[in-house]
Amino acid sequence: MSSDTTRSTRPGMWRRALSMLTSSQHDIEAAELQEDVLESGFDPIHGCADRELVQLRGTIRTVTLRPRAGTPALEAELYDGSGTVALVWLGRRRIAGIEPGRGIVVRGRIAVHDDRRVMYNPRYELLPLGE
Repeated sequence: MSSDTTRSTRPGMWRRALSMLTSSQHDIEAAELQEDVLESGFDPIHGCADRELVQLRGTIRTVTLRPRAGTPALEAELYDGSGTVALVWLGRRRIAGIEPGRGIVVRGRIAVHDDRRVMYNPRYELLPLGE
């Protein structure tokens, strides 16, 4: 390796190390989630368009029961480090394993309403705890 190559890579290493030291815990976790999503071959949420069929992986942040037109609807917010999508299961009050902090893979069609991404009745696979 020439000295020119060594000099050019050192500033990049130092910038990355400094960035990691000055980043918040939230930013570091978001970067790790995004890296996991891309390495696993899943779609990043921030790039999903209206009516697109997608496969997403992330962590459930919140779970709420929000009735829609008098029908129960379980809603969970999925976060992958790049963005969020609301997962809505119509007619459900509870689904075992759907809880904050749980890793999940979902498949379905994205809908965009008022600049908010939503996926209705997605197929899902719960990831093992701690993953």
